[in-house]
Amino acid sequence: MMNDEKWTELQQAEDMAYFKADLCCYSPESYSLDEKKAICNDMISTSKAALDRHARRLRAAARRCQKQTARHALPVGRREPLMVGRASRRRRPSVPGA
Repeated sequence: MMNDEKWTELQQAEDMAYFKADLCCYSPESYSLDEKKAICNDMISTSKAALDRHARRLRAAARRCQKQTARHALPVGRREPLMVGRASRRRRPSVPGA
């Protein structure tokens, strides 16, 4: 699990990579091809790291939610879950001569 300090560091690295890319777009003649390549690689790697962290956190939250749902599915003392649904409509009795 990544702590808050590491997450802040990752966000700052991603922000810096995108800032450098903005500068490069503003003045492309100031950068060599290798520098542009390094800037693109930094953008990709920092964004991938941030997305991977979000995916890990979402998977962990989903597992916690599934565990909680499983615990609350069967109330104490019941062996089967209650089925809640729409009741079937009753037919009205036919009236003779109508």
